[in-house]
Amino acid sequence: MASTLFRKFSRSMPVALLDNTYRSRSGSAGAGFRIPVGAIAAVSGGFSCLFYLSSSNLAYLDERSDIDGAKVALNPEKWLEFKLQDTARVSHNTQLFRFTFDPSAKLGLDIASCLLTRAQIGEDADGKKKYVIRPYTPISDPDAKGYFDLLIKLYPEGKMSQQFAKLKPGDVLEVKGPIEKLKYTPNMKKHIGMIAGGSGITPMLQIIDAILKNPEDNTQVSLIYGNVSPDDILLKQRLDMLEATHPNLKIFYTVDKPSKTWKGGSGYISKDMVLKGLPGPGDDTLILVCGPPGLMDHISGSKAKDWTQGELSGVLKDLGYTEQMVFKF
Repeated sequence: MASTLFRKFSRSMPVALLDNTYRSRSGSAGAGFRIPVGAIAAVSGGFSCLFYLSSSNLAYLDERSDIDGAKVALNPEKWLEFKLQDTARVSHNTQLFRFTFDPSAKLGLDIASCLLTRAQIGEDADGKKKYVIRPYTPISDPDAKGYFDLLIKLYPEGKMSQQFAKLKPGDVLEVKGPIEKLKYTPNMKKHIGMIAGGSGITPMLQIIDAILKNPEDNTQVSLIYGNVSPDDILLKQRLDMLEATHPNLKIFYTVDKPSKTWKGGSGYISKDMVLKGLPGPGDDTLILVCGPPGLMDHISGSKAKDWTQGELSGVLKDLGYTEQMVFKF
């Protein structure tokens, strides 16, 4: 029964993920080339890595509690096993994966944060086990008990996505977390602007959901979301529904390849789009940015090599925002 409902849910989900390129059409640095978005969908943004680890021990669900006393499933210090309950095909190369744990526990995901997944991919020359590790942002409610959902685009050459492709119900996935990105608190800013490209929408959606489900949070949210084409927009109907039912959320879509019936913006995210669609610089403003490297370079500059925020550059600096007003996922 649960599997049937899960598949019905996935078929009803308006999911079209960004393909493996994000094309720049701006006149600034990066114009005219094609940029790989990355090897994962539902990624929280910021990094991916390949780790070589010697320990093969797997930790199981510990008795941990959050600040409210509820049991939580995640552990930031240990790799834990989560069982795959079911999968459902969303598109020709995208699947939804539901993993389960103690039904009386919450996942324990902070806002805004991601989790790490790992899979063994062989051994190195010394016989030590070799793992691939990738960060993902669940698309399920962090307060849901007993399960979490990951939306994964299965790239043919994706080291981790192909590990997901091999999973069958009953198999387990190793997970660690949460990995905190931005420590969000209700009403921390009067107005939050967001710029996302492709799968960079996932941490934005996490924050949007947290704001909109909290009646005490009066934060105004403005989102500019760029993709290749209208069909590539991730979870558009879900976003549209949230905008239609919450006056404090405004969304502007722009695509590189508009269809004849497209009514949103066209082209790369520009200074004019930011001026019209996001709050201006100020102490009560925070701009969040997440997307492929070309978008980050164009809008805010990339993060530093040590994964700190790095210097602000690009469109946001040109428009007068400061490093204190911008956060890069």
